[in-house]
Amino acid sequence: MALNKEIASKSCCSLSQTRTNLVPGEGSPEARIMFIGEAPGQKEDQEGKPFIGAAGKLLSDLLLTIGLKREDIFIANVLKCRPPGNRDPLPAEAAACLPWLSRQVAIIDPLLIIPLGRHAMERFLPGMKISAVRGKILRRNVPGLGFRVFMPTYHPAAVLYHREWLTVLESDFKKIPQILEYLTENPSNGETDNVSGNWDTLELGVKKERKQEQFF
Repeated sequence: MALNKEIASKSCCSLSQTRTNLVPGEGSPEARIMFIGEAPGQKEDQEGKPFIGAAGKLLSDLLLTIGLKREDIFIANVLKCRPPGNRDPLPAEAAACLPWLSRQVAIIDPLLIIPLGRHAMERFLPGMKISAVRGKILRRNVPGLGFRVFMPTYHPAAVLYHREWLTVLESDFKKIPQILEYLTENPSNGETDNVSGNWDTLELGVKKERKQEQFF
């Protein structure tokens, strides 16, 4: 993938010096859904693939419940390199990786973006609380990316530690087919929607135009 090679050729922050492998993301470049997590973990760092540990298995199981496979979606993280000890991303590290994440969003051009957990949500929905907005359909006019539709939810890794959240996560996933159906059937350029400021609940959807392949 051309973008992945470009990411690998850059040293955006000190994490590039401590990683084993770059973990840019993977999936279908024509995906209608893009999941965004926090950062690679130990297994991801070893193999260079996102969401392959226990949290990844839970994500795959949840996808199967709505008739999807990993090959149908695109998965990326805020950080492309593993933070030492799996610590939280530092603000400077997240800022350094944000241009790459934004370019991934622009290339994939998904109908729906699902931030998994607070760190992913903060990149696009700053100042929000995951517990307050999870499962809600939100729009934001993202600088450089136009209107985008988001449905934040809990990170599968967090659910492994808080099993009481599993029912909530399952409920959020069950909404995905209906959201995709709505967005597919109600295209709009977003710029003419009745949006008050940057935020609004989903009403008219967003415009979806098929792109030229830019990854390979």
